[in-house]
Amino acid sequence: MPTSSIATTFAAWARDLRAADVPAEVRQRTALRVADAVGLMAAAWSTPAGAAVREVAAELGGDGSRLLLDPAPLHPAAAALVHGTLVHTLDFDDTFPSSVIHPMSVLLPTALAVADGSRPGADLITAVAAGDELLARLGSAAGRGFHSRGFQATGVLGPLAAALVAGVSQGREPAAIASAMGLSGSMSGGLLEFLSDGTWSKRLHPGWAAHGGIVADGLAARGFPGPASVVEGRHGVFASFLDVPADEDAITEGLGDRWASAEAEVKLYPCAHVLHPFIEMALALRERVDAARVERIVCEVAPWYVPIVCEPVAEKTAPVTEYQARASLPAAVALALVDGRVGVASFEPDSVGRDAVRALARRVEYVADPALAEGFGARMHVVAGGERFDGDPAVQVDEAAAVRRKFDDNTGGADALWTAARHLDDHTVDDLYESAAELTR
Repeated sequence: MPTSSIATTFAAWARDLRAADVPAEVRQRTALRVADAVGLMAAAWSTPAGAAVREVAAELGGDGSRLLLDPAPLHPAAAALVHGTLVHTLDFDDTFPSSVIHPMSVLLPTALAVADGSRPGADLITAVAAGDELLARLGSAAGRGFHSRGFQATGVLGPLAAALVAGVSQGREPAAIASAMGLSGSMSGGLLEFLSDGTWSKRLHPGWAAHGGIVADGLAARGFPGPASVVEGRHGVFASFLDVPADEDAITEGLGDRWASAEAEVKLYPCAHVLHPFIEMALALRERVDAARVERIVCEVAPWYVPIVCEPVAEKTAPVTEYQARASLPAAVALALVDGRVGVASFEPDSVGRDAVRALARRVEYVADPALAEGFGARMHVVAGGERFDGDPAVQVDEAAAVRRKFDDNTGGADALWTAARHLDDHTVDDLYESAAELTR
Protein backbone atom coordinates (compact mmCIF):
# COMPACT_ATOMS: atom_id res chain seq x y z
CA MET A 1 0.00 0.00 0.00
CA PRO A 2 1.41 3.43 -0.89
CA THR A 3 2.36 5.62 2.04
CA SER A 4 0.15 8.38 0.68
CA SER A 5 -2.74 8.33 -1.76
CA ILE A 6 -6.08 10.01 -2.14
CA ALA A 7 -7.77 7.03 -0.49
CA THR A 8 -5.36 6.93 2.47
CA THR A 9 -5.65 10.70 2.99
CA PHE A 10 -9.45 10.58 3.05
CA ALA A 11 -9.50 7.43 5.18
CA ALA A 12 -7.27 8.97 7.86
CA TRP A 13 -9.16 12.28 7.84
CA ALA A 14 -12.60 10.69 7.94
CA ARG A 15 -11.65 8.16 10.61
CA ASP A 16 -10.61 10.99 12.96
CA LEU A 17 -13.48 13.33 12.05
CA ARG A 18 -15.74 14.22 14.97
CA ALA A 19 -19.09 15.96 15.06
CA ALA A 20 -17.50 19.13 16.40
CA ASP A 21 -15.15 19.23 13.41
CA VAL A 22 -18.03 19.63 10.95
CA PRO A 23 -19.24 23.24 10.72
CA ALA A 24 -22.75 23.81 12.02
CA GLU A 25 -24.03 24.99 8.65
CA VAL A 26 -22.65 21.86 6.95
CA ARG A 27 -24.25 19.60 9.56
CA GLN A 28 -27.60 21.37 9.31
CA ARG A 29 -27.72 21.17 5.56
CA THR A 30 -26.57 17.54 5.61
CA ALA A 31 -29.44 16.75 7.98
CA LEU A 32 -31.87 18.55 5.67
CA ARG A 33 -30.71 16.41 2.76
CA VAL A 34 -30.96 13.29 4.94
CA ALA A 35 -34.59 14.17 5.70
CA ASP A 36 -35.19 14.73 2.00
CA ALA A 37 -33.79 11.27 1.19
CA VAL A 38 -35.87 9.61 3.91
CA GLY A 39 -38.98 11.08 2.34
CA LEU A 40 -37.94 9.70 -1.04
CA MET A 41 -37.59 6.21 0.41
CA ALA A 42 -41.21 6.40 1.49
CA ALA A 43 -42.40 7.89 -1.79
CA ALA A 44 -40.79 5.14 -3.91
CA TRP A 45 -41.61 2.26 -1.56
CA SER A 46 -44.62 0.94 -3.49
CA THR A 47 -43.52 1.85 -7.00
CA PRO A 48 -42.87 -1.07 -9.38
CA ALA A 49 -39.12 -0.45 -9.15
CA GLY A 50 -39.29 -0.26 -5.35
CA ALA A 51 -41.28 -3.47 -5.09
CA ALA A 52 -38.89 -5.32 -7.41
CA VAL A 53 -35.74 -4.40 -5.51
CA ARG A 54 -37.38 -5.18 -2.16
CA GLU A 55 -38.37 -8.64 -3.40
CA VAL A 56 -34.84 -9.37 -4.61
CA ALA A 57 -33.37 -8.23 -1.28
CA ALA A 58 -35.78 -10.48 0.61
CA GLU A 59 -34.60 -13.42 -1.48
CA LEU A 60 -30.98 -12.56 -0.70
CA GLY A 61 -31.86 -12.57 2.99
CA GLY A 62 -29.26 -12.31 5.71
CA ASP A 63 -29.33 -10.28 8.90
CA GLY A 64 -27.58 -7.40 10.62
CA SER A 65 -29.76 -4.66 9.18
CA ARG A 66 -33.31 -3.86 8.08
CA LEU A 67 -35.28 -1.44 5.97
CA LEU A 68 -36.74 1.78 7.26
CA LEU A 69 -40.29 0.62 6.57
CA ASP A 70 -39.93 -3.13 7.08
CA PRO A 71 -38.59 -4.81 10.25
CA ALA A 72 -37.58 -8.05 8.48
CA PRO A 73 -33.83 -8.70 8.85
CA LEU A 74 -31.55 -8.22 5.86
CA HIS A 75 -27.84 -8.28 5.20
CA PRO A 76 -26.53 -4.68 5.35
CA ALA A 77 -25.51 -4.78 1.67
CA ALA A 78 -29.03 -5.87 0.68
CA ALA A 79 -30.61 -3.14 2.81
CA ALA A 80 -28.34 -0.54 1.20
CA LEU A 81 -29.22 -1.85 -2.25
CA VAL A 82 -32.92 -1.29 -1.55
CA HIS A 83 -32.64 2.09 0.15
CA GLY A 84 -30.27 3.46 -2.50
CA THR A 85 -32.55 2.36 -5.31
CA LEU A 86 -35.58 3.84 -3.54
CA VAL A 87 -33.97 7.25 -3.00
CA HIS A 88 -33.07 7.51 -6.69
CA THR A 89 -36.16 5.88 -8.22
CA LEU A 90 -38.17 9.07 -8.75
CA ASP A 91 -35.14 11.05 -9.98
CA PHE A 92 -35.89 13.43 -7.10
CA ASP A 93 -32.63 13.24 -5.09
CA ASP A 94 -29.91 15.83 -4.53
CA THR A 95 -27.11 16.59 -6.97
CA PHE A 96 -23.62 18.07 -7.19
CA PRO A 97 -23.93 20.41 -10.21
CA SER A 98 -20.27 20.21 -11.20
CA SER A 99 -20.34 16.42 -11.67
CA VAL A 100 -24.07 15.49 -11.63
CA ILE A 101 -23.38 13.03 -8.82
CA HIS A 102 -26.35 12.14 -6.61
CA PRO A 103 -24.66 11.84 -3.21
CA MET A 104 -27.38 11.13 -0.65
CA SER A 105 -28.78 8.14 -2.56
CA VAL A 106 -25.45 6.39 -1.87
CA LEU A 107 -24.37 7.85 1.47
CA LEU A 108 -27.50 7.60 3.61
CA PRO A 109 -28.37 4.02 2.57
CA THR A 110 -24.81 2.95 3.40
CA ALA A 111 -24.79 4.69 6.77
CA LEU A 112 -28.20 3.31 7.77
CA ALA A 113 -27.26 -0.21 6.73
CA VAL A 114 -24.23 -0.45 9.02
CA ALA A 115 -25.29 1.90 11.81
CA ASP A 116 -25.45 0.93 15.46
CA GLY A 117 -28.97 2.11 16.12
CA SER A 118 -28.30 2.97 19.75
CA ARG A 119 -25.55 5.44 18.91
CA PRO A 120 -26.18 9.17 18.44
CA GLY A 121 -27.50 10.25 15.09
CA ALA A 122 -24.68 12.78 15.14
CA ASP A 123 -22.30 9.93 14.34
CA LEU A 124 -24.30 9.07 11.23
CA ILE A 125 -24.39 12.71 10.11
CA THR A 126 -20.60 12.93 10.57
CA ALA A 127 -19.93 9.78 8.54
CA VAL A 128 -22.27 10.97 5.79
CA ALA A 129 -20.57 14.38 5.75
CA ALA A 130 -17.21 12.68 5.22
CA GLY A 131 -18.51 10.63 2.30
CA ASP A 132 -20.21 13.73 0.93
CA GLU A 133 -16.92 15.59 0.89
CA LEU A 134 -15.16 12.72 -0.89
CA LEU A 135 -17.80 12.65 -3.63
CA ALA A 136 -17.83 16.44 -3.96
CA ARG A 137 -14.07 16.68 -4.38
CA LEU A 138 -13.64 13.69 -6.69
CA GLY A 139 -16.65 14.83 -8.69
CA SER A 140 -15.33 18.37 -9.02
CA ALA A 141 -12.02 17.03 -10.30
CA ALA A 142 -13.77 14.80 -12.83
CA GLY A 143 -16.30 17.39 -13.91
CA ARG A 144 -18.79 15.86 -16.31
CA GLY A 145 -16.16 13.61 -17.85
CA PHE A 146 -17.82 10.38 -16.78
CA HIS A 147 -21.10 11.39 -18.41
CA SER A 148 -19.35 12.39 -21.63
CA ARG A 149 -17.98 8.84 -21.82
CA GLY A 150 -21.33 7.18 -21.19
CA PHE A 151 -21.12 6.55 -17.43
CA GLN A 152 -23.23 7.92 -14.61
CA ALA A 153 -20.75 9.47 -12.18
CA THR A 154 -22.77 8.27 -9.17
CA GLY A 155 -22.19 4.67 -10.22
CA VAL A 156 -18.48 5.21 -10.78
CA LEU A 157 -17.50 7.13 -7.63
CA GLY A 158 -20.34 6.03 -5.36
CA PRO A 159 -18.76 2.71 -4.33
CA LEU A 160 -15.65 4.52 -3.04
CA ALA A 161 -17.73 6.86 -0.88
CA ALA A 162 -19.84 3.96 0.36
CA ALA A 163 -16.72 2.07 1.43
CA LEU A 164 -15.50 5.18 3.28
CA VAL A 165 -18.82 5.68 5.08
CA ALA A 166 -19.12 2.00 5.97
CA GLY A 167 -15.61 1.88 7.39
CA VAL A 168 -15.92 5.10 9.37
CA SER A 169 -19.30 4.06 10.77
CA GLN A 170 -17.87 0.79 12.05
CA GLY A 171 -14.64 2.21 13.46
CA ARG A 172 -12.26 0.57 10.99
CA GLU A 173 -8.63 1.57 10.93
CA PRO A 174 -7.60 3.95 8.13
CA ALA A 175 -5.61 1.25 6.34
CA ALA A 176 -8.66 -1.01 6.22
CA ILE A 177 -10.86 1.85 4.97
CA ALA A 178 -8.40 2.71 2.20
CA SER A 179 -8.17 -0.96 1.27
CA ALA A 180 -11.97 -1.20 1.07
CA MET A 181 -12.02 1.88 -1.16
CA GLY A 182 -9.48 0.11 -3.34
CA LEU A 183 -11.73 -2.93 -3.66
CA SER A 184 -14.78 -0.82 -4.34
CA GLY A 185 -13.16 0.69 -7.41
CA SER A 186 -13.63 -2.69 -9.09
CA MET A 187 -17.36 -2.29 -8.47
CA SER A 188 -17.56 1.05 -10.25
CA GLY A 189 -19.80 1.33 -13.30
CA GLY A 190 -23.21 2.58 -14.33
CA LEU A 191 -23.93 2.98 -18.04
CA LEU A 192 -26.09 5.76 -19.49
CA GLU A 193 -27.60 3.41 -22.07
CA PHE A 194 -30.96 3.73 -20.30
CA LEU A 195 -31.26 7.04 -22.17
CA SER A 196 -31.85 5.04 -25.36
CA ASP A 197 -35.15 3.52 -24.28
CA GLY A 198 -36.16 4.90 -20.89
CA THR A 199 -35.58 1.66 -19.00
CA TRP A 200 -34.66 1.50 -15.33
CA SER A 201 -30.95 0.71 -14.98
CA LYS A 202 -30.15 4.22 -13.72
CA ARG A 203 -32.43 3.68 -10.73
CA LEU A 204 -30.16 0.85 -9.64
CA HIS A 205 -26.86 2.73 -9.79
CA PRO A 206 -26.79 4.34 -6.30
CA GLY A 207 -28.11 1.24 -4.55
CA TRP A 208 -25.58 -0.94 -6.32
CA ALA A 209 -22.82 1.52 -5.37
CA ALA A 210 -23.86 1.38 -1.70
CA HIS A 211 -24.10 -2.41 -1.88
CA GLY A 212 -20.61 -2.62 -3.41
CA GLY A 213 -19.04 -0.33 -0.83
CA ILE A 214 -20.44 -2.41 2.04
CA VAL A 215 -19.24 -5.66 0.48
CA ALA A 216 -15.80 -4.12 -0.03
CA ASP A 217 -15.74 -2.96 3.59
CA GLY A 218 -16.57 -6.46 4.82
CA LEU A 219 -13.86 -8.03 2.71
CA ALA A 220 -11.19 -5.51 3.69
CA ALA A 221 -12.05 -5.97 7.37
CA ARG A 222 -11.32 -9.68 6.94
CA GLY A 223 -7.89 -9.12 5.43
CA PHE A 224 -8.86 -9.03 1.76
CA PRO A 225 -6.75 -6.08 0.46
CA GLY A 226 -7.48 -3.61 -2.28
CA PRO A 227 -5.27 -1.00 -3.99
CA ALA A 228 -5.13 2.28 -2.07
CA SER A 229 -4.09 3.95 -5.34
CA VAL A 230 -7.60 3.27 -6.67
CA VAL A 231 -8.23 6.90 -7.61
CA GLU A 232 -4.93 8.14 -9.04
CA GLY A 233 -3.13 4.90 -9.96
CA ARG A 234 -2.10 4.05 -13.53
CA HIS A 235 -5.11 1.72 -13.71
CA GLY A 236 -7.21 3.66 -11.22
CA VAL A 237 -10.64 5.17 -11.64
CA PHE A 238 -9.49 8.42 -13.27
CA ALA A 239 -7.06 6.76 -15.68
CA SER A 240 -9.44 3.96 -16.63
CA PHE A 241 -12.73 5.85 -16.91
CA LEU A 242 -11.47 9.30 -17.93
CA ASP A 243 -7.97 8.78 -19.29
CA VAL A 244 -6.81 11.75 -17.23
CA PRO A 245 -4.63 11.94 -14.12
CA ALA A 246 -6.07 12.65 -10.69
CA ASP A 247 -4.29 15.52 -8.95
CA GLU A 248 -3.95 14.39 -5.33
CA ASP A 249 -2.85 17.80 -4.06
CA ALA A 250 -5.76 19.61 -5.70
CA ILE A 251 -8.33 17.04 -4.58
CA THR A 252 -7.22 17.02 -0.94
CA GLU A 253 -6.27 20.70 -0.56
CA GLY A 254 -7.96 22.30 2.44
CA LEU A 255 -9.63 19.06 3.49
CA GLY A 256 -11.57 19.76 6.66
CA ASP A 257 -11.33 23.53 6.24
CA ARG A 258 -13.06 24.07 2.90
CA TRP A 259 -16.25 22.03 2.45
CA ALA A 260 -16.79 21.41 -1.27
CA SER A 261 -19.97 19.47 -0.48
CA ALA A 262 -21.73 22.79 0.16
CA GLU A 263 -22.43 22.90 -3.60
CA ALA A 264 -25.06 20.14 -3.31
CA GLU A 265 -28.49 21.15 -4.56
CA VAL A 266 -31.73 19.48 -3.53
CA LYS A 267 -34.30 18.68 -6.18
CA LEU A 268 -37.72 20.29 -6.05
CA TYR A 269 -38.97 18.44 -9.14
CA PRO A 270 -38.72 14.69 -9.91
CA CYS A 271 -36.68 14.86 -13.11
CA ALA A 272 -33.21 15.57 -14.45
CA HIS A 273 -31.71 18.43 -12.44
CA VAL A 274 -30.77 20.38 -15.56
CA LEU A 275 -34.50 20.78 -16.25
CA HIS A 276 -35.23 22.55 -12.97
CA PRO A 277 -34.36 26.12 -13.99
CA PHE A 278 -36.52 25.74 -17.10
CA ILE A 279 -39.42 24.48 -14.99
CA GLU A 280 -39.00 27.42 -12.60
CA MET A 281 -38.99 29.89 -15.48
CA ALA A 282 -42.01 28.24 -17.09
CA LEU A 283 -43.97 28.31 -13.84
CA ALA A 284 -43.20 32.00 -13.38
CA LEU A 285 -44.03 32.83 -17.00
CA ARG A 286 -47.36 31.03 -16.71
CA GLU A 287 -48.66 34.00 -14.75
CA ARG A 288 -48.12 36.18 -17.84
CA VAL A 289 -48.54 33.74 -20.71
CA ASP A 290 -51.60 31.79 -21.85
CA ALA A 291 -50.31 28.32 -22.76
CA ALA A 292 -52.95 28.04 -25.50
CA ARG A 293 -51.48 31.09 -27.30
CA VAL A 294 -47.83 29.99 -27.21
CA GLU A 295 -46.15 29.93 -30.62
CA ARG A 296 -42.54 29.12 -29.71
CA ILE A 297 -40.52 28.28 -26.60
CA VAL A 298 -36.78 28.76 -27.01
CA CYS A 299 -34.55 27.17 -24.38
CA GLU A 300 -30.88 28.03 -24.27
CA VAL A 301 -28.91 25.12 -22.83
CA ALA A 302 -25.35 24.08 -22.05
CA PRO A 303 -24.00 21.74 -24.76
CA TRP A 304 -23.63 18.88 -22.30
CA TYR A 305 -27.41 18.90 -21.66
CA VAL A 306 -28.16 18.08 -25.29
CA PRO A 307 -27.74 14.27 -25.31
CA ILE A 308 -29.46 14.00 -21.93
CA VAL A 309 -32.62 16.10 -22.28
CA CYS A 310 -32.77 17.50 -25.85
CA GLU A 311 -31.85 14.73 -28.30
CA PRO A 312 -33.13 12.74 -30.08
CA VAL A 313 -35.81 15.33 -30.73
CA ALA A 314 -38.63 12.91 -31.63
CA GLU A 315 -38.17 10.93 -28.42
CA LYS A 316 -37.83 14.01 -26.21
CA THR A 317 -40.90 15.65 -27.76
CA ALA A 318 -43.09 12.58 -27.33
CA PRO A 319 -41.59 10.37 -24.59
CA VAL A 320 -43.18 6.95 -24.20
CA THR A 321 -42.13 5.92 -20.69
CA GLU A 322 -42.17 7.98 -17.51
CA TYR A 323 -38.39 7.63 -17.25
CA GLN A 324 -37.95 9.05 -20.74
CA ALA A 325 -40.22 11.92 -19.73
CA ARG A 326 -38.10 12.70 -16.66
CA ALA A 327 -35.22 13.44 -19.04
CA SER A 328 -37.18 15.48 -21.58
CA LEU A 329 -36.82 19.26 -21.83
CA PRO A 330 -39.93 19.69 -24.03
CA ALA A 331 -42.09 17.59 -21.72
CA ALA A 332 -40.93 19.34 -18.55
CA VAL A 333 -41.52 22.85 -19.92
CA ALA A 334 -44.88 21.89 -21.39
CA LEU A 335 -46.06 20.31 -18.13
CA ALA A 336 -45.13 23.41 -16.15
CA LEU A 337 -46.95 25.74 -18.53
CA VAL A 338 -50.07 23.57 -18.87
CA ASP A 339 -50.51 22.45 -15.26
CA GLY A 340 -48.83 25.13 -13.20
CA ARG A 341 -47.05 22.48 -11.14
CA VAL A 342 -44.68 19.55 -11.67
CA GLY A 343 -44.92 16.66 -9.22
CA VAL A 344 -44.38 12.94 -8.88
CA ALA A 345 -47.32 12.01 -11.10
CA SER A 346 -46.55 14.58 -13.79
CA PHE A 347 -44.26 12.35 -15.84
CA GLU A 348 -46.55 9.32 -15.99
CA PRO A 349 -47.61 8.44 -19.58
CA ASP A 350 -51.24 9.47 -19.02
CA SER A 351 -50.05 12.93 -17.95
CA VAL A 352 -47.35 13.51 -20.55
CA GLY A 353 -49.48 12.02 -23.30
CA ARG A 354 -52.27 14.59 -23.03
CA ASP A 355 -52.97 16.47 -26.26
CA ALA A 356 -52.31 19.88 -24.68
CA VAL A 357 -48.93 18.77 -23.30
CA ARG A 358 -47.83 17.08 -26.53
CA ALA A 359 -48.86 20.07 -28.63
CA LEU A 360 -46.91 22.48 -26.45
CA ALA A 361 -43.88 20.17 -26.28
CA ARG A 362 -43.66 20.32 -30.09
CA ARG A 363 -43.19 24.08 -29.83
CA VAL A 364 -40.10 23.78 -27.63
CA GLU A 365 -36.76 24.44 -29.34
CA TYR A 366 -33.24 24.45 -27.93
CA VAL A 367 -30.09 26.42 -28.65
CA ALA A 368 -26.76 25.23 -27.24
CA ASP A 369 -24.59 27.92 -25.63
CA PRO A 370 -21.19 27.00 -24.14
CA ALA A 371 -21.42 30.03 -21.84
CA LEU A 372 -24.08 28.17 -19.83
CA ALA A 373 -21.79 25.26 -18.89
CA GLU A 374 -21.34 26.48 -15.30
CA GLY A 375 -23.71 24.77 -12.84
CA PHE A 376 -27.16 24.30 -14.33
CA GLY A 377 -27.12 27.36 -16.57
CA ALA A 378 -30.30 28.16 -18.47
CA ARG A 379 -32.15 30.86 -20.40
CA MET A 380 -35.61 30.71 -21.91
CA HIS A 381 -38.10 32.90 -23.72
CA VAL A 382 -41.64 32.29 -24.88
CA VAL A 383 -43.32 33.84 -27.90
CA ALA A 384 -47.09 34.12 -27.47
CA GLY A 385 -49.52 36.27 -29.45
CA GLY A 386 -46.57 37.78 -31.29
CA GLU A 387 -45.03 39.04 -28.04
CA ARG A 388 -41.79 37.81 -26.42
CA PHE A 389 -41.64 36.93 -22.72
CA ASP A 390 -38.23 36.28 -21.12
CA GLY A 391 -37.84 33.87 -18.23
CA ASP A 392 -35.87 34.76 -15.11
CA PRO A 393 -33.24 32.05 -14.42
CA ALA A 394 -32.52 33.43 -10.93
CA VAL A 395 -35.74 32.47 -9.16
CA GLN A 396 -35.14 32.41 -5.40
CA VAL A 397 -36.55 29.54 -3.32
CA ASP A 398 -36.65 28.98 0.46
CA GLU A 399 -34.85 25.65 0.38
CA ALA A 400 -35.72 24.40 3.88
CA ALA A 401 -39.40 25.24 3.51
CA ALA A 402 -39.50 23.69 0.04
CA VAL A 403 -37.90 20.47 1.27
CA ARG A 404 -40.43 20.25 4.10
CA ARG A 405 -43.31 20.61 1.64
CA LYS A 406 -41.71 17.99 -0.58
CA PHE A 407 -41.27 15.65 2.40
CA ASP A 408 -44.91 16.07 3.41
CA ASP A 409 -46.03 15.32 -0.15
CA ASN A 410 -43.84 12.22 -0.23
CA THR A 411 -44.86 10.86 3.18
CA GLY A 412 -48.36 12.19 3.68
CA GLY A 413 -47.14 14.49 6.44
CA ALA A 414 -45.18 12.17 8.75
CA ASP A 415 -44.31 14.74 11.42
CA ALA A 416 -42.44 12.43 13.81
CA LEU A 417 -40.33 11.04 10.97
CA TRP A 418 -39.51 14.54 9.76
CA THR A 419 -38.40 15.59 13.25
CA ALA A 420 -36.21 12.52 13.73
CA ALA A 421 -34.58 12.88 10.31
CA ARG A 422 -34.27 16.66 10.13
CA HIS A 423 -32.85 16.81 13.67
CA LEU A 424 -30.94 13.53 13.62
CA ASP A 425 -28.12 15.24 15.52
CA ASP A 426 -30.45 15.19 18.54
CA HIS A 427 -31.78 11.64 18.07
CA THR A 428 -30.51 8.10 17.67
CA VAL A 429 -30.81 6.02 14.54
CA ASP A 430 -33.27 3.81 16.44
CA ASP A 431 -35.44 6.91 16.92
CA LEU A 432 -35.50 7.34 13.15
CA TYR A 433 -36.62 3.76 12.58
CA GLU A 434 -39.23 3.95 15.31
CA SER A 435 -40.70 7.16 13.93
CA ALA A 436 -40.90 5.55 10.48
CA ALA A 437 -43.28 2.98 11.92
CA GLU A 438 -46.08 5.56 11.74
CA LEU A 439 -46.09 5.06 7.97
CA THR A 440 -46.69 1.32 8.26
CA ARG A 441 -49.54 1.38 10.77
